[in-house]
Amino acid sequence: MDRLRLLAVDPDDLAVLSATCQDAVVHPKDCVHRSRQKQFVMEFNRFVWESAQKRRFGLFSKPSYERRRAVLHFDRVNEVKSTGFDGQDSDAVLVLLAIRFTPSQDPSGVIDLVFAGGATIRLSVEVIEAQLTDIGGAWSTKFKPDHDRDPA
Repeated sequence: MDRLRLLAVDPDDLAVLSATCQDAVVHPKDCVHRSRQKQFVMEFNRFVWESAQKRRFGLFSKPSYERRRAVLHFDRVNEVKSTGFDGQDSDAVLVLLAIRFTPSQDPSGVIDLVFAGGATIRLSVEVIEAQLTDIGGAWSTKFKPDHDRDPA
């Protein structure tokens, strides 16, 4: 499969990015706010949902899914705040659950990157301007994220 490149400029586009990035695994050290450039960049390993949905497995075959290295880039970012995790912990791992937009004074608003365990990165933005780009080849994994599984 070719490398994915997506652009988001409105809430509907951002919802597509959210679905595509769901279950991405990121280290806080790979999240960078470039305040002078008004940019926020996050590099992570994303689960390739677009190919997982198409897979069919035979009776004796083991499932195989993919992850890819990707970058999510936001422009026109005025402020970045984070809660629920230690950004200095080099061993910390966050799992992205959703990307949400809350408008304030049109077209500005807040983009929340919501992670498992209650962690959040909040971006105050002038407008929605985001790009997702796969930057590396895929590797296989036999584990597919399961949101319906009962954790108990």
